[in-house]
Amino acid sequence: MRTLVVGAGAIGGYFGGRLLEAGRDVTFLVRPRRAEELARPGLAIRSRMGDADLPEPPLVFADMFAEPFDLVLLACKAYDLDGAMASFAPAVGPDTAILPLLNGIRHLDALQARFGVASVLGGQCVISTTLDREGRIVHLGDAHALTFGELDVSASARIEAIGSEFSGARFEARPSNAILQEMWEKWVFIAASAGITCLMRAAIGDIVAVGAADLAATLFAECAAIAAREGFAPRPAFAERTRAMLTAPNSQLTASMLRDIERGAPVEADHVLGDLLRREGEAADRSSLLRISYAHAKAYEARRARGRAVAA
Repeated sequence: MRTLVVGAGAIGGYFGGRLLEAGRDVTFLVRPRRAEELARPGLAIRSRMGDADLPEPPLVFADMFAEPFDLVLLACKAYDLDGAMASFAPAVGPDTAILPLLNGIRHLDALQARFGVASVLGGQCVISTTLDREGRIVHLGDAHALTFGELDVSASARIEAIGSEFSGARFEARPSNAILQEMWEKWVFIAASAGITCLMRAAIGDIVAVGAADLAATLFAECAAIAAREGFAPRPAFAERTRAMLTAPNSQLTASMLRDIERGAPVEADHVLGDLLRREGEAADRSSLLRISYAHAKAYEARRARGRAVAA
């Protein structure tokens, strides 16, 4: 199976790197800047689950495709989706499967509109990674799981083939017959954790320490209620586990969105928080924590844009 990984950043670089480490046929679609970083040490992964150093990983630019790939593993940020689709479109043939690992749900509509409903799978990953100053991928925890499945919940030969391709690589891969449910659950967790840690500029344990655990629990309840109205109520075990994580004393849990804010980077405010709030529609409470969290993230974006305009 020929796999194109769109992006060799913290997420795509990790899973694509693990596949390459396992001897799979993997090519990375990258921008020139990332290509320059990878030209020096190669693709490097630093992880408690095992390091990997992969010199000269196969790279390609958007104008270099000669034939379609079997699988496109899409690991870009939500705000880069339009550009990413344009860049990998020549790599998509009639039998290509597109497996996105983006947060939220709305990217599915964009991908299906561009490439057709049959081409798009559901997918989500549970991992915390970042890039260090040398461009190495740093795995911040133990979790490194990737789940995938058909959006119509049926099993298929291509899901079996992808599962076989992923088997033996140094990450947890699991096919799912309920991938939309799992994507919604992850979305609810990401929105609640990102919303509260960004709003408070603090880790979960710090929020709990000042007696504000109820705020995290309330935001989770708001997000879960929206998911329920959309037909994807979080399952009891997930809800219990998530509430425990969001109210755990001494927890150092923060969202990647907070790390992005702290370094002045773009954030997925619309994709993670705004789209969830949009689904609330007219029923949205003007004083809800979700609305306040979204407004906070958008205010950050406005300030960042103003600063960049002044600098230019």
